[in-house]
Amino acid sequence: MAANTLPKFQQINTTDQDLSTVQINLVRTLNPVFNTPILGGNLLTNVSLTLGANTINHGLGRVLNGWIPVRQRAQSELWDSQDANKTPALTLALNTSAAVVVDLYVF
Repeated sequence: MAANTLPKFQQINTTDQDLSTVQINLVRTLNPVFNTPILGGNLLTNVSLTLGANTINHGLGRVLNGWIPVRQRAQSELWDSQDANKTPALTLALNTSAAVVVDLYVF
């Protein structure tokens, strides 16, 4: 399990019908939330990017679904080249139009 993977609700075996009903309802409610790709991500702070191509360790332990710039300390365009990334389970391939320090949420 990756460091930021959300835990799944674990049902317990019981003969109590009311408790079983509550557990079933919890599973139906919580599992869609836990399966939302944007949850269970990492906030990467003070990432220094240079002009052009950059490789960032995202720390997810799996292929990332996406990324969001949370804070950008200078004007620069950001775009990824994940489609050509040879290590997508480990890194984010990010390009910039100027050197910049950013905070990124990767998920």
